[in-house]
Amino acid sequence: MKHVFLVAAIIGLMLACNNETEKPADAATTTSTAATPTDLPYTASYSSEWDTNVSDADVKTVLTSYKDWADGNMDGLMAAIADSIWVDRWDGHSANYAKADLQKMWALSRDSLSSVQIEMEAWHKMRSVKQKDSIIVVWYKQIDTYKDGRIDSARWHDINMVKGGKLVWYSQYRRPLK
Repeated sequence: MKHVFLVAAIIGLMLACNNETEKPADAATTTSTAATPTDLPYTASYSSEWDTNVSDADVKTVLTSYKDWADGNMDGLMAAIADSIWVDRWDGHSANYAKADLQKMWALSRDSLSSVQIEMEAWHKMRSVKQKDSIIVVWYKQIDTYKDGRIDSARWHDINMVKGGKLVWYSQYRRPLK
């Protein structure tokens, strides 16, 4: 038993000895491993702790819903939606919609378009550590061509929440292109 303590002490001393001189920290190369500061001016009401533990299937569900919209595949799009979904639209309207009501509303909107082009620029998957909610945030450019020939284009930033493999919350932000 004495030999175990002796070996452990020698290993500890060897690890403690360091012949390198300390270099001053360079702001450009230093990575912070410190915990979130406790003196922040705000506390997050939902979450400030996130990881990327979101399934690839959830990411595929979200991205496929955009592809289905662009292709005019309303049945495919509706397959990604839960029985009800909270929608925060870019124009300020916000409501909880039954799937059937949302399908009617979106079908009218999509039927006014002859084509939709989506260029998916980026997405990020994130999961709130405490609530375990899967969120997929997407950034994309969309060009809508209406049946009357008008063209509308914008950059979008959407937040999609997926639970049980279905979209349950969708929030969108729009910046028109000139």
